[in-house]
Amino acid sequence: MPDPSFPWATLPESVRLPFEQPRIEHWPVSYTIGIWLWIIGFPSLFLAGYRRYGTRTPFGSTLWLAGLPTLAMGGWTTYCRFLWPKLRPPTWNAPSYTFVCWLYCSSYDVTWSNTAYVVALFGIVGTILAVRRRKGAGYVLLGFGLLALPLGLPAVYEGYRRTTQTVT
Repeated sequence: MPDPSFPWATLPESVRLPFEQPRIEHWPVSYTIGIWLWIIGFPSLFLAGYRRYGTRTPFGSTLWLAGLPTLAMGGWTTYCRFLWPKLRPPTWNAPSYTFVCWLYCSSYDVTWSNTAYVVALFGIVGTILAVRRRKGAGYVLLGFGLLALPLGLPAVYEGYRRTTQTVT
């Protein structure tokens, strides 16, 4: 059984291997490695999308490097708070896309979920400022990106890019 929260997501008995995976608390090692590789690698999808389609899409780099990570953070925060099956006791190994989300998933303290929503709102403000090309948008995106790490890594790049641009 890969995850005790989802007992239906397992292989049939006839195709299972004849040994059990070692466990950390109640999570299989393969789940631990897989989910954290996914969490660390996920921001690269936004960077790759920007590299491939950034100049050909409406809002260009702002969409790929700020808007979509902000949308993902808001969506996952909502999913984790209202739909994710809560394990008891909470575990340090819960999947989470930002450090703030991890604090919620490892404690189920609603304060951290609310904080994640505030960070996502900060991302929305930064994205709107960037789309409207307002002064200071780069700094707001840098702030959002740092608060939303590791998911915010694309926003850190965009914020840095905007703050170091020279206007000619």
